Amino acid sequence: MLSKADPDGTRTGRLMRRTLDQLYDGQRTGRYSWEQLHKTERTHFGTLFEINLRREFDDVIDEGIKLDYKIAGVDVDCKFSQRMNGWMIPPEALGHLLVVGYVSDAKREFALGVVRATVEHCRTTTNRDAKVQLNQTGRDAVRWLQRPGDLPPNVLLQLDSQTIAAIFDPRSGQQRVNQLFRLITGERIGRNVIATVAQQDDFMKRVRANGGARTALRPEGYVILGGDYEKHRIAAAELGVEVPRPGEVVSVRLRRAGPDEPFVAELDGAPWRVASESEKCLDGAPDVAFK
Repeated sequence: MLSKADPDGTRTGRLMRRTLDQLYDGQRTGRYSWEQLHKTERTHFGTLFEINLRREFDDVIDEGIKLDYKIAGVDVDCKFSQRMNGWMIPPEALGHLLVVGYVSDAKREFALGVVRATVEHCRTTTNRDAKVQLNQTGRDAVRWLQRPGDLPPNVLLQLDSQTIAAIFDPRSGQQRVNQLFRLITGERIGRNVIATVAQQDDFMKRVRANGGARTALRPEGYVILGGDYEKHRIAAAELGVEVPRPGEVVSVRLRRAGPDEPFVAELDGAPWRVASESEKCLDGAPDVAFK
């Protein structure tokens, strides 16, 4: 039922991204990576994962009685591990079905599978809490619903320390957001990255026109395409950059295109293309319609 409810892994990827971002709490802390978390916070991911999986798939997952969930009338336990195959199975889950999950923000991947915790599938040794792990037979028996799943990106993890400093050094949230869109172009940027950089309650206001980054960066040739708008998604595809998904944006620096150039988008009544790093944008950026 889970595979039918999420055939391409989009919903699972969103909940994994959401759970990581909950732990980072970047809007208040400025954190954006697993390594920045305390050990106790990392342990808490499993609980958040269990809760968020239940909420995301409330169309197929019911509250469990003896175990975490009930799916199609069957008791199912939920286990998460920070490393693949590291799930710790408690005595009460032995013999039952498990939903097992894993995520790596650095590798931008996740996995979700189902396996039964039979005696044949588990190791004979236990830890102090009488929990066991899957043996090789058990690992091979996992029916993967998503592996590897495509985790929505966290672009801050891809940056070197110099670029991170250039983004986070400005004192005002608006200046930091402007720097984000100057330095990270052509790539999908999620709302939580913007919240982490802005560190303000009204962080999306820092993106918009009427005083936000769209206004401030337009004279420099930048447009900020939003995945919530079909025209913006079409423009991104025509320009040959990553197409933002709902809740994401992509910053692009443009210049007017000449005849027969590839990856050209008709914007504000004129042809435009992505500018190279060495090219100046003398005309500013076009006004990109939202509808």
